[in-house]
Amino acid sequence: MTGRTRILLILTALFVNGCALTLSGDKLEERSTHPLFSAKEHLETYAELDYPPGNIAVSPNGRVFFSFHPEGGAPIHIAELVSGRVLPYPDERTQEEQFQTPLSLRIDRQNRLWILDYASHGFGDVKLYAFDLDSNQMVHEFEFPRNIAGLGSMLNDFHVDADGKKIYIADTSVFSQNQAIVVYDTEKKKARRLLKKHASVRNGPYAVHINGNPFKVLGVFKLKFGVDSIALSRDGRWLYYASLNGGILYRIEVGALNDEKLSDKALGKRVEKFAEISLSDGIATDNSGNIYITDMENSAIHRVDSQGRLRTLFKDSEKLHWPDGFSFGPKGRLYFTDSALQKIIMKSKKQIKKNRPYYIYRFNPGFRATPGH
Repeated sequence: MTGRTRILLILTALFVNGCALTLSGDKLEERSTHPLFSAKEHLETYAELDYPPGNIAVSPNGRVFFSFHPEGGAPIHIAELVSGRVLPYPDERTQEEQFQTPLSLRIDRQNRLWILDYASHGFGDVKLYAFDLDSNQMVHEFEFPRNIAGLGSMLNDFHVDADGKKIYIADTSVFSQNQAIVVYDTEKKKARRLLKKHASVRNGPYAVHINGNPFKVLGVFKLKFGVDSIALSRDGRWLYYASLNGGILYRIEVGALNDEKLSDKALGKRVEKFAEISLSDGIATDNSGNIYITDMENSAIHRVDSQGRLRTLFKDSEKLHWPDGFSFGPKGRLYFTDSALQKIIMKSKKQIKKNRPYYIYRFNPGFRATPGH
């Protein structure tokens, strides 16, 4: 199923349920600061690709894995970069027989690559896989039941805790508007939906603008996105998250999320507003309590410190088109994808080809973190 066909089917099936199409939506005020670094001098182009990348995960020994964005029409879904070559991971057979629309991937401290497949917004079977990176064999597979990931869901970005026992997932739920945080127990193979309908996971009030121009689907509609960016603090205490259109970074203690005695109402009272941020499609944390923010509206990368203060690291509209997902790698380098979503969503194959190359970048932010996350 092509990206265009998939979107049209979803719009038809879910429009009556109040999907996220709108003609309104203000632009968020400018929150960038003067950039600390020059993108031309400090941002390294790590890879040039024929199709847009989605998310990225870099192992402690420097293996680089990434997804091709499902809307980009690439011939493979998950890839590993080996000596500059793009190879299907773990193999071509798995690409064809297992994957539908995988987007987010992470490497845990047990040296497993986790891949989350949102299955065309719940039209297919939403699944989570893990591959052992020593053997490249699948060691875990879970199909989310419909009450966790139903039609119109979008299990999007996620993070794995340090012991590999819990996975925290953002259900962006673009079309069914049923956003939540999903917590998956890898030992019990059990998932729970939390903070359902809480203000912190719902659509934000703003419409995405790229270089000042509104981002529209079919040239008419603006999209509102629920909770998207998500990351654990490196000490495991906090889960940070934000809706793509919200401009606010929230956090909640992990201990509260894992307390099955707490109701959603009680959990909601534990949510904290941590910082005012840009609109963002990806966040990451480091060992010093900093949080990194991709900003597609302003072609920028920001850092939020432990006190919630935002500083701009890079800002370059010529080089960055839609900064997307992060992963720390060895030697303190922070990698990120540039998916250029405004150039691929609902675009023809000819247009996607015309806009290549697409990029993966890396830089050294001056702070360290465990690779893969």
